Amino acid sequence: MIYTSPFPAIEIPVQPLTNFLFDHAKEYPQKPALIDGPTGRTITFGQLAGAIRLAASGLAKRGFKKGDVFAIYLPNLPEYAVAFHAVATLGGINTTVNPLYTAHELAHQLTDSGASFVLTIPMFLDVAKAAAAEAGGIKEIFVLGEAEGATPFADLLKSDGQLPSVEIDPYEDLVVLPYSSGTTGLPKGVMLTHHNLVSNISQCENMQFGPGLELVSDDVVLGLLPFFHIYGMVVIMSWALRRGATVVTMPKFEMEMFLTTLQNHKITYSYLVPPIILGLAKHPVVDKFDLSALRVIVSGAAPLGADLEDAVRGRLGVRVAQGYGMTEASPVTHFISIEPEGKRKPGSIGVVIPNTECKVVDVATRAELDVKEDGELWVRGPQVMKGYLNNPQATANTVDTDGWLHTGDIGFADE
Repeated sequence: MIYTSPFPAIEIPVQPLTNFLFDHAKEYPQKPALIDGPTGRTITFGQLAGAIRLAASGLAKRGFKKGDVFAIYLPNLPEYAVAFHAVATLGGINTTVNPLYTAHELAHQLTDSGASFVLTIPMFLDVAKAAAAEAGGIKEIFVLGEAEGATPFADLLKSDGQLPSVEIDPYEDLVVLPYSSGTTGLPKGVMLTHHNLVSNISQCENMQFGPGLELVSDDVVLGLLPFFHIYGMVVIMSWALRRGATVVTMPKFEMEMFLTTLQNHKITYSYLVPPIILGLAKHPVVDKFDLSALRVIVSGAAPLGADLEDAVRGRLGVRVAQGYGMTEASPVTHFISIEPEGKRKPGSIGVVIPNTECKVVDVATRAELDVKEDGELWVRGPQVMKGYLNNPQATANTVDTDGWLHTGDIGFADE
């Protein structure tokens, strides 16, 4: 049985990602787009658009061009979005790197992706230098701030803002190359196009959440989940900014700093993972903080049990929703609508999002299963990756000739 979305099919814009995300930003140039949580340093939407253009111009003058790969080796900071979209503007490809990687792990990703530039922070510079030396092919290392042996990222912003003419084919041209182990094996480069990400953000936008519960421009969104990971990259750094919301970044998780950020910045919308939600539900220190502004928690990246969902809802008086996805699907394929409690099932990942299909198949025979039968979840839609970089066999093993993405996850459909 093939399951389709209960929501109407949508027409997905055919646009480069950065144009799509910021086509409304000119309407509120003075509104904060990104705030560095620990310091309060703020970038408005107008400043963000200007910085993206200047950084893109500066990169182009250093020889960065369409199809080149730029490695972002950063914790969550406002400049992450500047660099990411400067690269995207030029038709370049971002490869986003886990900031906890060792030099050898980073070198593998630099080599495999074909990166020619790296952006990092002074704290990570020694690792970046060692990785660049091991990988070879790195033309320049940029650093936020200043550090010996690297070019200040701020130098890019001294450009005249002139941009080369670039033709981007949203269906074919990659915008990001995150790394995922997929269902098996070593991390592989997941080739995601402009259209993959525009599709997924459009799909999420067209879910029906219920009156007053949509993500809107008045929301203040916590940017804690790492931007190098597809969840933080697309749902927070992209979708939230597309909606005109303000994103407050946190470079790492520490319980009291997390709670302080929620309180002081009056966070209203928070995308989290189950271990952090467990802390909100159970940790005694939570009672010392005023979290009354928080109205919605969305869980992803791992299953959220019904008991934990009920516990955090009961303690904080918030709405709790859950989604499902994977890097290879840009990432979202399922989402539980935030509706009156009687219409939802705690613990469920929800329904298929617009323009997406799914089915549950027998792991051994690949026969389609009926309701309440456990099997592997397969999904199909415009958000499914182009493939794995330089790995046609892994691609063929994961996405079949009919376009079904074999997730490797076991689940069932209820009635």
